[in-house]
Amino acid sequence: MENSNLNISELIALRKDLHKHPKLALKEHNTANRICSFLEKYPPDELITEVGETGILAIYNGSKPGKTVVFRAELDALPIQEINNFEHQSIYEGVSHKCGHDGHMTILCGLAMQLHAVRPETGKVVLLFQPAEEDGQGAVKIAPDSRFQALAPNFIFALHNLPSYPKNQILVKNGTFTCAVNSIIIKLEGKTSHAGEPEKGINPALALAEITASFLGQMQTDITKDNFCLITPIYSKMGSKAYGVSAGSGQTHFTVRSDSNDQMKIIETQLEDTAIAIAKKYQLEIKISWTQSFHANENNTEAVDHVRQSAQVNGFDLAEKEFPFTWGEDFGIFTKLYSGAMFGLGSGELTPALHNPDYDFPDDIISTGVGIFYQIAKQITNAH
Repeated sequence: MENSNLNISELIALRKDLHKHPKLALKEHNTANRICSFLEKYPPDELITEVGETGILAIYNGSKPGKTVVFRAELDALPIQEINNFEHQSIYEGVSHKCGHDGHMTILCGLAMQLHAVRPETGKVVLLFQPAEEDGQGAVKIAPDSRFQALAPNFIFALHNLPSYPKNQILVKNGTFTCAVNSIIIKLEGKTSHAGEPEKGINPALALAEITASFLGQMQTDITKDNFCLITPIYSKMGSKAYGVSAGSGQTHFTVRSDSNDQMKIIETQLEDTAIAIAKKYQLEIKISWTQSFHANENNTEAVDHVRQSAQVNGFDLAEKEFPFTWGEDFGIFTKLYSGAMFGLGSGELTPALHNPDYDFPDDIISTGVGIFYQIAKQITNAH
């Protein structure tokens, strides 16, 4: 890897500063300002801000026309109270970088260092700092933005650090890399009555129980099988703590996961039809809504081959993932629209899991992330 232009100590300082000042989805104005301040030292040919509200596009142009490649990192943190007490711990109560987005941003900033020193031969390399990945609001705001659409990328890439995998290992997979995920909210309205005269009301308890049992009975939980379906009960509520009152309303929420966007559409319809039929059976009014939707990351084979080649050129350990990850990632919006790939970067077998309150991004994988991205950029924008 050509890392003579990489100032690792400066990148680690940036990563710790970002970790110390986390912001939640669509509140990342301060985070975006910190990124822009850093990029002033390695100025792109074009810097576009407030894309999808708080996003940034940093564009490094080649000397001749050619292909456009985009690399994405996420700006947002999580609503998790950090329990680490190191010097760079979050200064905000109940908000922290527990998914490693501070590290992902830092890797892109390292790529900016490389691109500033050595511009692409042809085409352009674009660094996308995207807001609101965690709640699924970010990519859907970026994708239709005319300033992003004007780039018409030939390829788009993202990585995600992966605890429990060896540090610096590169994990790739053709096809689905992360699941399609959607969350259903079912609200039922009946009729309140005296608890001593429940027959005069319409209590949603049996319907809520039947919906739960029916949903969980539809699961194909073996993720080694095509069209698997994971349904997880998340939240339910019924009535109030008034012991003389038979409840007249209730609600229940589930997350749903599958291995393809097409299969997710089929599952969504099945679940809605099931809930509607059960509500009708118990004479309940029903309202159904969906929230925090994530498209599956369906990787393009040519894009994944670029990752494989980059890992081999760099001498990085390369592993093939057999089955998709069951978590959601809104990068799936981009792989639906463009040839793209998400891949994994091992962050250590002993590193705490993502979204755990003691997680911290390991700084010693930053240079590997920069190296894999930089080589991919060279492969795509090379004039030959």
